[in-house]
Amino acid sequence: MGSSTMDRVFQKFAERLSESTHPDAARQSMADITAALKLSYFAYLALPRTPGGAPNLISTYPSSWTALYLQRGYESVDPVVRQAIAAPRAFRWGLGYEPQSQSDSERALFEEAAKYGIRCGVTLPIHDGKGAIAALSFATDERRTGFERSLVEHAESLRLIASFFHAHARRFWTIDRMVGGAVLSPREFECLEWSSRGKTAGEIGIILGIAERTAGFHLDNARAKLGVSSLRQAIALLTESKSRR
Repeated sequence: MGSSTMDRVFQKFAERLSESTHPDAARQSMADITAALKLSYFAYLALPRTPGGAPNLISTYPSSWTALYLQRGYESVDPVVRQAIAAPRAFRWGLGYEPQSQSDSERALFEEAAKYGIRCGVTLPIHDGKGAIAALSFATDERRTGFERSLVEHAESLRLIASFFHAHARRFWTIDRMVGGAVLSPREFECLEWSSRGKTAGEIGIILGIAERTAGFHLDNARAKLGVSSLRQAIALLTESKSRR
């Protein structure tokens, strides 16, 4: 895939993802770019912030596998998750990438995943100042050679895709939209967050592909929900809520 073609693919992905207001729409946007990269599947796992909390998952992995994975709590023993938590560097995993220190239980997990078409993959951990917060994996049911070829061809794009997807997917879970005791809608939170970065309603409209009046409407709604009289007060509450996470 040429650079100009990849640019168009990414532009379409970014536009559709920016417009998405539900995890299903975001899932389809990522599914399309995963297909363009000639990889079989993707899985975005947002890690729980509190001990014992459940992770959030957006994925094109076979539903029979993801249901089993979550039901059995495999995220607590999965070596891919452990490595994603330990360091922010991208890494490869699965059959054909086994480290010498791999345990029997870890190999059994990979062999079980391979039965569902998840033979090997690459994971891009997403960390903030407090550590790991999510991980995006691309996986394939192909043999290692074909997978390696796709990774080399698109290596520079994968990190950008992971960061961009995370920035939008995190809007879908209430805990990330809790500000001052009120839950903002995805658009209200998004507009307020851009406002906190110094953007005007007009600039926010351009960024999000909405009218300036619509951006102002969402900012007014956010301010009303938070019970404050000014946008500056609303931004202060947003900043305070982020510092507590």
